[in-house]
Amino acid sequence: MKYYPVCLDIRNQDCLVVGGGAVAARKVGTLLDCGAAVTVISPAVCDELTALETEGTIALVRRGYAAGDLTGRFLVIGATNDEALNRKISEDAREARLLCNIADFPEACNFILPSIINRGDLILTISTSGQSPAFAKRLRKSLEKLFGEEYTEFLRLMGAIRENLLATEHAPEAHKPLFETLLDKGLLELVRDGKTEDINRLLQEVLGEGFDYNALMQSANNG
Repeated sequence: MKYYPVCLDIRNQDCLVVGGGAVAARKVGTLLDCGAAVTVISPAVCDELTALETEGTIALVRRGYAAGDLTGRFLVIGATNDEALNRKISEDAREARLLCNIADFPEACNFILPSIINRGDLILTISTSGQSPAFAKRLRKSLEKLFGEEYTEFLRLMGAIRENLLATEHAPEAHKPLFETLLDKGLLELVRDGKTEDINRLLQEVLGEGFDYNALMQSANNG
């Protein structure tokens, strides 16, 4: 199987998870992190999903799945321990032309979920095309050590710089060499080490006066 890699914008999209256990809870968590509107259908649910319902974070329907549950959905995830039910969800989704993922059953999916490293706006995904989820998990753990939390702050800073430049008379095509120079001169490492004064010196050397780390991060927070 050759998959087509893609990143989906699921903000406010109506997504359905069928299943109420720990696997379903993990799938729900990832959907919520990406801004989806999530409905869970299952006659029994774990404490984590109950808590999300109590908070008003998800819609929870405590009954079994029916084909009509797919109406109006953007995507569906089957996360039950009933193979026949999972197949039924997959068949219904295919007929309705919906995006469908069935946990641990790649043959019944028209998309699969990679192993994810999330560092703010930096998202690294690892897929073995369903051949070895265990290896994908091991590789993710290795890469997590290489890509630390400093990448979250670094990308927020880079985004704030970009917005600032776009608001000036800088031509967009002139931005690329500026960013490359910041990278070549070690901006990421300075962010990692928390060297604010050195960051400011580098910003002003490359970008000119008026670029201040704390002010840029404040604008990123406000944005």
